[in-house]
Amino acid sequence: MTDSPVPELLRVGRSPALKGVCSVPGDKSISHRALLFGALCDGAVEIRGLGVGGDNASTAAALRALGVEVEVSGSNARVKGAGFDGLRPSEMALDCGNSGTTMRLLCGLLAGRPFETRLEGDPSLTRRPMGRVATPLRQMGARIEGRTDASRPSALLPPLVVEGGKLHGIDIVLPVASAQLKSALILAGLQASGKTSIEEPGLSRDHSERILRFLGAPLVADPARRRVVVDPTGWNGSLKATAVEVPGDLSSAAFLLVAATVVPGSDITVERVGLNPTRSGVLDALRLMGASIETVQTAEAMGEPLGRVRARYVGPLRAARIDGDLALRSIDEIPALAVAAALAEGRSEFCDVGELRVKESDRITSIARELSRAGIEVAQTSAGFSVVGTGGRCPKGGTIEPDRDHRIAMAGAVLGLLCDDETTVPSEDIATSFPTFTEILQALGANLRRDMVGRAASSAS
Repeated sequence: MTDSPVPELLRVGRSPALKGVCSVPGDKSISHRALLFGALCDGAVEIRGLGVGGDNASTAAALRALGVEVEVSGSNARVKGAGFDGLRPSEMALDCGNSGTTMRLLCGLLAGRPFETRLEGDPSLTRRPMGRVATPLRQMGARIEGRTDASRPSALLPPLVVEGGKLHGIDIVLPVASAQLKSALILAGLQASGKTSIEEPGLSRDHSERILRFLGAPLVADPARRRVVVDPTGWNGSLKATAVEVPGDLSSAAFLLVAATVVPGSDITVERVGLNPTRSGVLDALRLMGASIETVQTAEAMGEPLGRVRARYVGPLRAARIDGDLALRSIDEIPALAVAAALAEGRSEFCDVGELRVKESDRITSIARELSRAGIEVAQTSAGFSVVGTGGRCPKGGTIEPDRDHRIAMAGAVLGLLCDDETTVPSEDIATSFPTFTEILQALGANLRRDMVGRAASSAS
């Protein structure tokens, strides 16, 4: 007899003012890189503040399957670095779960290894296109195969098979600004003969460059030209082993900060959160909407600035246009900003965010669907959307259907804090990146609780 998992819902009601000081789990993007780059060091790497969500667990499990010793205890981890040459073929496919970062960075890492690896993922990940990372890695000498489907014959989709080997450097201008794509090519470039030059149309987040320079990798970043050059000529091929600290995740904090700016009377502070300027667009966007956002840098970790952010309610927000560089620097936080726009005065426009269509869900469609369900006027375009805010008036409650997308689920929960009627959200989807989301909001005074739905079913074999 086996028990099936019991689904769990968040039940969210209209909330009183949010008050207090909190911290958030380690930055998901940096945690992926700390684990992967730690595996390439010349000894043991102690990681503090590791993200504890499902995506980072997928990266840790993949490294173990490749022969790397990874021990995780809460938010601390120990990775016994083996270097590029210490990686071993996996006896089974690597399960990347819901994590596009895991799959794309592993493609770059495995492109230079002399063995074949199969990369799989959950149903959401198998819908996400991988051609952008496969094409340049093929140009460098790797073989990467995947599948297509009738609806998208030009897209390369997981599962993927990566057959690595000897690589050569290339000069490439990326079709889009993408930290995942850039990071995959940096990992491949570190294993290639000759230089690899990577140029972007915009400046994507630069966590890989900062951490790898901290660990002694032979790369030069030129932010003004949006270019990274990797030249492993004469390099011994290993990174220095050292203790690393992961800042708090600003993408997770964004949902708390938005909640504080839209729930009347709120005043919260998030401590030890990452303040990397290539990631902090959400703070600038909220300020543009009239929010009270105060930041203080208190430390630096691996070249990453971190500090505290205070957000206060000062009245209804105003509509804004989010586009260009601001959209790029806040791309993962757009679902949270969409909630801010839904409660603002006037019509907000989100432009140049077409990448949202190929995230964990089609986020433009998901945002439009969930805001419309709440009685908010939304209009989609191919690369963006607009939102007519309520000016602080209460939206409708109801059931959020996030399509297994953690950021859509959290956005729905924050919107529910302003609804007179109850809002329900599948809580399992949130655990992908922010498993302590509910507890932190409850500690700040939010009106929400977990609820088990139904009973565990059993079946006889």
